[in-house]
Amino acid sequence: MPQAHHALDATFTALPLRALADAALARARALGAEHADFRFERVRSAAWRLRDAKPSGSSDTTDLGYAVRVVHGGSWGFASGVDLTMDAAAKVASQAVAMAKLSAQVIKAAGSDERVELADEPVHADREWISSYEINPFDVPDTEKTALLSDWSARLLGAEGVAHVDASLLTVQENKFYADTAGTVTTQQRVRLHPQLTAVAVDERTGEFDSMRTIAPPVGRGWEYLGKEVWDWDKELAQIPEFLAEKMRAPSVEAGRYDLVVDPSNLWLTIHESIGHATELDRALGYEAAYAGTSFATFDQLDTLEYGSSIMNVTGDRTAEHGLATIGYDDEGVAGQSWDLVKDGTLVGYQLDRRIAKLTGFERSNGCAYADSPSHVPVQRMANVSLQPAPEGPSTDELIAGVERGIYVVGDRSWSIDMQRYNFQFTGQRFFRIENGRLAGQLRDVAYQATTTDFWGSMAAVGGPDTYVLGGAFNCGKAQPGQVAAVSHGCPSALFQNVNILNTTQEAGR
Repeated sequence: MPQAHHALDATFTALPLRALADAALARARALGAEHADFRFERVRSAAWRLRDAKPSGSSDTTDLGYAVRVVHGGSWGFASGVDLTMDAAAKVASQAVAMAKLSAQVIKAAGSDERVELADEPVHADREWISSYEINPFDVPDTEKTALLSDWSARLLGAEGVAHVDASLLTVQENKFYADTAGTVTTQQRVRLHPQLTAVAVDERTGEFDSMRTIAPPVGRGWEYLGKEVWDWDKELAQIPEFLAEKMRAPSVEAGRYDLVVDPSNLWLTIHESIGHATELDRALGYEAAYAGTSFATFDQLDTLEYGSSIMNVTGDRTAEHGLATIGYDDEGVAGQSWDLVKDGTLVGYQLDRRIAKLTGFERSNGCAYADSPSHVPVQRMANVSLQPAPEGPSTDELIAGVERGIYVVGDRSWSIDMQRYNFQFTGQRFFRIENGRLAGQLRDVAYQATTTDFWGSMAAVGGPDTYVLGGAFNCGKAQPGQVAAVSHGCPSALFQNVNILNTTQEAGR
């Protein structure tokens, strides 16, 4: 499991974390709770935004507080607070028990006899975990952040054909303390950031415009990500104006069937929507049907559903270094793990929290409980769901060389998928025509459309480890009230055969 050479934030550990937890858990025990956990969080989020190299906005907010969750009488109870006194923590625990009692009455009145039970988890006493990073972005002066974004923006603005540039940087430091009645006590610190620039071109004669965005992914890293050692920012910034100018002149795609070579900068999002959400077992069982939807990958199909071709191997992973969903321990005290979701094309696993694991007969949760705020209850959230490369697989150029008539897809843009995660279409930042194994210029107005099983069943080759990139997003939404989680998805370049390509302008005109 990744560890950085950092100490936990002293201003967080100086808070009365243990004393508050002891007071809350003691009260919950005294009131008869079968299980209780205490979670104290401090989440600091800061953002900087520039428009045409000039500051257009910034924010720096901190969410601080604690929550008590209980199982009492077979029902959930939850309450949260911000008063840092022992009496207040005990009162919050009492409120959580009262909520559980009320929930039990509602469930009984609805005619249900379902009881909340949690899968067993080893006790993790006095554990500390810090994500892998070198320089905490909150230790870098704001002036330095703004200056770097301004310099990068100016480079793009100075290029021919670029009319406007938007730049942004999002940074988060998340500190969590967890304790439960079984004896687990963990303290954790995570850092993540997301830099992004978008260049806009405008044809003054026709009024037509288009944009091109950086494909550098958000990461569980520190300020070092903005240097040249991790990502080649100079190269990407130099390429964007050229790619954008070519895109403005590019012909519209002819709809039809094509072979696709999909770059990791695009494929990560397809994984997120068609595999990541579909293998959340709570939604496959129907618990998210009223809001986030269900899943075509229903529980009765475990170990039998042909999700894709035999070269498809997908893992759920809470331990990947620099992953946005990487943790030491989840918000139920479960240690981070890695496991198979799809093996040789067959559905073999799901993402679980402790309640869903127990309900469906799994011995243990795989650590997918997460709350985005101290005022929110933990819900089952996505791990780093990743398509594995072939150990001796081809390079991206070699994948392209094997295509006679196709399209190379780079960067994510828009997406659409149904509530069962089955029918979808995706667009991208750049689409290059492939003719006889060579790139032959860009195309416009491209979207690829398929069902999940047809698309992954059409995968004919996956790239080698050198093509593997960990993509992801800060803003995966789920639950009511809504929560937002950051998650990464790694994948190599991959070849898909005979995929349906739509012309988006023609589709919009129908």
